[in-house]
Amino acid sequence: MNFNKTLLALLFVPLLTEAQQTKKANEVYIDKTGIIRLQANNKEASYFGVNYTLPFAYGYRSHKKLNINIEQAIDRDVYHLARLGINAFRVHVWDTEISDAAGNLKENEHLRLFDYLIAKLEERGIRILITPIAFWGNGYPDEDEKTGSFVERYTKGGAVVEEAAFVAQERYLDQFFRHVNPYTKKTYAEDPFVIATEINNEPKHSGPKSRATEYVNRMVAAVRKTGWTKPVFYNISESPSYADAVAASTADGFSFQWYPTGLVAGHEQQGNLLPHVDRYQIPFDTIPAFKHKPRMVYEFESADVLKPYMYPAMARSFKTAGMQWATQFAYDPLGTAYANTEYQTHYLNLAYTPAKAISLLIASRIFHHMPAYKDYGSFPENTSFAGFKLDSKAAAAEMNTASEYYYTSGSESKPVEAKALQHIAGVGSSPVLKYSGNGAYFLDKVKAGVWRLEVMPDVKVLADPFGKNELDKPVRTTVWASHDMEVVLPDLGEGFSVLALNAGNKHQPTVNRGKFKITPGTYLLRKKGLAFTASAQTKVGVLGLNEFVAPEAVSKATDVAAATSLLKAKVAADGTLPLFDGTVAASNVVVYAPSWETDPYAFVNEAGQHAHLSLKHKPSGTGQLGGVQVNLTDVVDKGSLSSADWKTLSVRISGDRESRAKVILVDARGNAVSGLINIGRRTVEVPVAVQAMKPDEFMLLPRPYPGFQALYFKGSGKEAFKLQELEKIQVLLLGDDQANEVRIESIKLVR
Repeated sequence: MNFNKTLLALLFVPLLTEAQQTKKANEVYIDKTGIIRLQANNKEASYFGVNYTLPFAYGYRSHKKLNINIEQAIDRDVYHLARLGINAFRVHVWDTEISDAAGNLKENEHLRLFDYLIAKLEERGIRILITPIAFWGNGYPDEDEKTGSFVERYTKGGAVVEEAAFVAQERYLDQFFRHVNPYTKKTYAEDPFVIATEINNEPKHSGPKSRATEYVNRMVAAVRKTGWTKPVFYNISESPSYADAVAASTADGFSFQWYPTGLVAGHEQQGNLLPHVDRYQIPFDTIPAFKHKPRMVYEFESADVLKPYMYPAMARSFKTAGMQWATQFAYDPLGTAYANTEYQTHYLNLAYTPAKAISLLIASRIFHHMPAYKDYGSFPENTSFAGFKLDSKAAAAEMNTASEYYYTSGSESKPVEAKALQHIAGVGSSPVLKYSGNGAYFLDKVKAGVWRLEVMPDVKVLADPFGKNELDKPVRTTVWASHDMEVVLPDLGEGFSVLALNAGNKHQPTVNRGKFKITPGTYLLRKKGLAFTASAQTKVGVLGLNEFVAPEAVSKATDVAAATSLLKAKVAADGTLPLFDGTVAASNVVVYAPSWETDPYAFVNEAGQHAHLSLKHKPSGTGQLGGVQVNLTDVVDKGSLSSADWKTLSVRISGDRESRAKVILVDARGNAVSGLINIGRRTVEVPVAVQAMKPDEFMLLPRPYPGFQALYFKGSGKEAFKLQELEKIQVLLLGDDQANEVRIESIKLVR
């Protein structure tokens, strides 16, 4: 080598400018049309994953209470997140736990654990979006602790209008974004895995709109002052009446949330819920300043729902709405997921909700495969698209492409190209892998003739996970058992060996024509006669070959009786089929109240009165009145509907004054018919002729959050309503916004 020429060349290598150094830390940029693109190749970026809260609040306290090492807990959970193939993490930092009264940053255990989590996520290739301001206490589901933070000095509403609160937040943001992560040795601005920030979690705006714009601009400026050059997002959906003020700010993009089945029902929601996630509506497109700005979803969840088709449908609807980042709230830590105590209305964990977890994997693939703004139509046509299939009847989701084959509830679909398969994951059996257990499993190709198999324990359901939960009352437990498995892959043939890989796994299966016994763990499947040597450093993607994480074989949970299910309604002796009575506040009843102040409801069962559901209304000027939905999925035996010719729906009802109501029948495919009834002051059986009911829309109950999502859904009209598949009954009050009380005693079908 010519030393002089080399030295001369080095002397003339231009130093990186500050802008070039900054660009190196930024994985993405925003183009002129508002699309987030990758710096490396200009392709459209997509990030899909979860929120996860273990360094803070209840997650931290619960693990301390159970004497669980938090760093080890993070390691386990991050492995499972990587196992599910996500590439995005977001959380609203509990500022109340890492700041003082003046907004100074506290370099404490919570911040250290957050930085540790970030470092572990980065090891698995997961990108991060940070929301530094939450502006609420750390108590839920317990009481808030006194932390001495600036959060305690100002209310969440005051945070966006009071000058002193502005100053405290500016100080906090300055120190937060200058803070150096001790594990990555970088500030968040310097860290290429940190993609963006969202200023404030769910801000509650009030007062002059100009002040709202000023708040956003000042917070954005405080972040930019630290050297931050990455996208800055701000929530536009939490205070929708201030959307124009937010759009007028210097924020680079806007954040949204979606809880399409409401929150905190106290029980599992039943029925076909795909109409609830048919489309994500955005009412801000008419605001000029909103256009050509990127969109992201900071939180979403099918709350109180275990059905594994919801996440994939939501991912599809998000991409149609132009979202490029979406993170579920919130993934349950393995250490407490057996009791679902962190947020009772949410429940997601690979070990304890395997089908729902696999559905997150499928949703992630949809989010990455679909370009922004792609539209696949409406339900039910949009349940099959681009290699994905959603089935409300079977409560299933599936992905079937040349290289990937995933399913949540077993599958009868033959793989598109079995010889080209690289990744398989599922619950249940399929043409390529038959399994008698009910936990999740993963099969990943290492090289030709060599596959990595990972099998999770079985899950036993103990109780409805969406009730009021406690750490000493498990809702699910895992069971370690031996099960039959058969792998049918051209790449392996029938003659292959199965070798246990994970620590402590001594299971040595004997394979007979592709069939063998399997227990939870990680294994290497190797074609007969093929040599393959692996080491502890061998990886499949970001997963170590011998890694395995699952709850302990001897569970902490106690086997308890399952929650009592609703009794099936049958053909009564008088030739009627009871569908609803007002004696109890049953979990299959959803009441719609436009306002809890003007439209209260109650189940009344007092001496001297017929038991009934009371729906009250006081004039509010909105023109909206209340109503009720009865979900029949777990109540009515389907044989009862098909075994007789039901001619009449009878509603026993009365009111304080004469009024009207619409009665709607909805089948399992989302087709609806309706009829009108007159309500008088005297309680009578009001008949509705089923055959005379007309095709109609139905109300989406429970109501979604945010409230600007669709209120009604109407089917395509390509299918006729089928009484044999009756799933829901709705009684929606009509009127001229006068005070009234309507009492519903019973609903039944009559021959």
